[in-house]
Amino acid sequence: MAGHHIMIVLIVAIGVFGGVLRARYKALRAEREQMPSPETERMREEVKAMRDRIAVLERIVTDRGNLLEHEIEQLRER
Repeated sequence: MAGHHIMIVLIVAIGVFGGVLRARYKALRAEREQMPSPETERMREEVKAMRDRIAVLERIVTDRGNLLEHEIEQLRER
């Protein structure tokens, strides 16, 4: 009878150990998937640079001084 109890305890211990290993593997895999690749980081930096350039272009286009200068040049050409 004591042999059966030891066998049951071993089976449960193996099951628990396997569950812990599986959870650890899933956690490591999820962590690895969340880490951005170097290519992703490069693309993020490029997008940021493009946004900065667009902001500068918007300022240039909407600048009243630039608009006024353009209107004066048009009047001179007449």
